[in-house]
Amino acid sequence: MSSQETMRLDRLLVFLRFARTRSIARTMIESGRMRLNSERVTKTSREVAVGDVITLALRDEVCVARVERLPSRRLSPAEASRAWSRIA
Repeated sequence: MSSQETMRLDRLLVFLRFARTRSIARTMIESGRMRLNSERVTKTSREVAVGDVITLALRDEVCVARVERLPSRRLSPAEASRAWSRIA
């Protein structure tokens, strides 16, 4: 995928293994505790592009990650860790 393309946030969370299913991703997003480029996100259909920064609460920590590439399928754990980079 080129850097001009986008992907739905709920789908990206599943493909990058932040969530196991899209329904879990939807719950994470609609909780209001997620940010995309420092802006609170509550809509699952929000589009994400390469270079966007996602901030989310995972377990007992806050994860800030930059999207390095948009996957075309659900990635293995090793591949998923290469598709985003931890900022903080």
